[in-house]
Amino acid sequence: MTDEPLKHALIVAHGQPSDPAPPERRLADLARDVESHLKGWRVRSATIAAPNALETQVAEMPAGGVIYPMFMSDGWFVSRVLPRRLGTNAPDILDPLGFDPNLPALASDILRNAILENGWREEETSILLAAHGSGRGDKAAKAALAFADTLQPLVSKSKIKLGFIEEEPYVDAAATGLGPHSICLPFFALEGDHCREDIPEALEKADFQGKLLRPLGEDANIPKLIARALDNA
Repeated sequence: MTDEPLKHALIVAHGQPSDPAPPERRLADLARDVESHLKGWRVRSATIAAPNALETQVAEMPAGGVIYPMFMSDGWFVSRVLPRRLGTNAPDILDPLGFDPNLPALASDILRNAILENGWREEETSILLAAHGSGRGDKAAKAALAFADTLQPLVSKSKIKLGFIEEEPYVDAAATGLGPHSICLPFFALEGDHCREDIPEALEKADFQGKLLRPLGEDANIPKLIARALDNA
């Protein structure tokens, strides 16, 4: 009896054009974590920003592999850049992380834990979902809005506001006046400059006195969630 052939997946993220190496290493760590939750899978990684990383990894994948977009929407990079870079006979591209049906429940758990840790009541806590948005189209904003709509019933005692980095309503405007019992959850797949710099600067501009959490995609349960999505693909 022969062993079943390995299934192959490639996790793709945007990366950092100005300094591509650290995001490449971070994504490789994530791929190993995802693979640890699977049997019979080989999980690779590549960022779009690292020169030739995507093309090299795809060339090494056997036929039948899949691409997992580490993005929160099917916007410009997922719907335009990835297909163009992959070319003809490309692997199937799965739904991005932000569309995972289990993600809202994970976010609600993160938020409830944060509320409990601070000794607050849900009804007195405001939630700010800080998302990317885009000047190239409306897909990023629509994905964030849909996620907020799905998340709201799961945290029904708290009010959710939505703010964007690249379009209105901007994060600083959405954060203004929220009060000290507030939680900002970045609706981002990985911790890049937007989460390290742009969001904190916007919150400071708004005199935000609440708690800033890590990006949703950096939660410890994300590798298991991605593994489940690959197994179900």
